[in-house]
Amino acid sequence: MSNLISLIVSTLMVIIIPKLVGVEEYGYWQLFLFYASYVGFMQFGWNDGIYLRYGGNEYNKLDKGLFFSQFWMLTILQIIIASIIIASSFILSNEIDVQFIVIMVALSMIVVGIRAMPAFILQSTYRIKEYAQITLLDRTLYCCLIVFFIVIGIREYKLMIVADLFSRFISLLYAMYCCKDIVFHKISSFYFSFGEALKNISVGIKLMFSNISSMLIIGVVRFGINRSWDVSTFGKVSLTLSISSLMMLFINAIGIILFPILRRTDVKRLPSIYLTMRNFLMVILLGILILYYPFKVFLTLWLPKYADSLIYMALVFPMCVYEGKMALLINTYLMSLRKEKLMLKINLMALVLSLTVTFGTVVLLENLNLAIASIVILLAFRCTLAEILLSKILKIKLYRDISLELIMTLVFVLTGWFFNSWLAVLLYALAYIMYLVIKRKDIVNTIENIRLLIKV
Repeated sequence: MSNLISLIVSTLMVIIIPKLVGVEEYGYWQLFLFYASYVGFMQFGWNDGIYLRYGGNEYNKLDKGLFFSQFWMLTILQIIIASIIIASSFILSNEIDVQFIVIMVALSMIVVGIRAMPAFILQSTYRIKEYAQITLLDRTLYCCLIVFFIVIGIREYKLMIVADLFSRFISLLYAMYCCKDIVFHKISSFYFSFGEALKNISVGIKLMFSNISSMLIIGVVRFGINRSWDVSTFGKVSLTLSISSLMMLFINAIGIILFPILRRTDVKRLPSIYLTMRNFLMVILLGILILYYPFKVFLTLWLPKYADSLIYMALVFPMCVYEGKMALLINTYLMSLRKEKLMLKINLMALVLSLTVTFGTVVLLENLNLAIASIVILLAFRCTLAEILLSKILKIKLYRDISLELIMTLVFVLTGWFFNSWLAVLLYALAYIMYLVIKRKDIVNTIENIRLLIKV
């Protein structure tokens, strides 16, 4: 429910904010969100290591004194790094908007970095209710502040960024309260537990680099667009990416719940569970692509300033299929099997390919269409490679299913790009029906397996 509300809030922000502010200001807003998405890099895998090492443990059995020291050591580190970034912003740039964004990103790094530790502890020990409340508080408060600004007539993107930071800060305080027996101890009980920190970092840094390189697959293309085109174009492209990735909030919510469950599940059951969840998920994700057509019509009428860029949704909307499968199934399974090195190798390969493709499409050809189209191609490559390798570990065969999904993606992109009418809906709907017919036996088996799992 908390992630459903987050999805609603994010959808409203995607629809309302570009309507209220100018195209250039929306570009700066997206620039802040873009840079802020990489602040996790400055945790050096610390929280990721905690998530991996203590995933599936009971909260009451954790060493609270040890985690107390870890929490405040991380807090000190984040404040030091943020101070360096803020000081550097005044030296390296004279542009007020850029300075403001860098300062806000640095402050976001402190809040998000500190909040991540109690949030990860709650996730890994299966205290999902408290974690959900943190997410709910964050996004609900943010939505209320934005509505308040709209009512009193404020249209300043800077205040919207401040509202985002403020809501995250309040949710940080609540996260600290949820883990108060970890966060609050006598100062005399604090000690520099460097050994524990190094263990967490050494384990988590592989996952962190894997996550960062995963984000950079799209990020490199966005950096290229930002450098080669103006901030307005960057904002327009970012809008289409934001719309295309909205469903990821819901998918990530399921992944958060799934990880500690898989850590406690018998290894022999993992292949059958994977096939069941995969069939269920792909039927939904491929069906969701149909929503693109009415959504595009609505957005064209609602945001006429962005009408010229909404055509790019046809190219990037299928990213929810590959990012969804990657986040919910592949990454969750690889983490539960402790295959962080394999995750890192896969993402680094895709990142190198992203750098190569971006150089060709942005620098050499200066072709925005190809640059945007490359996003889904790169994500499809990364997802396909990862799933083939995972299928070998689980000893299952998926080549037919992967091929069907690639064909469905190609049909969607071609119909959406070349047919600017409801004919595109009809053609993709027919392809989707054919997909369901081909998969009918798997779908029936999946429904039966889900019933059995629910009974268990």
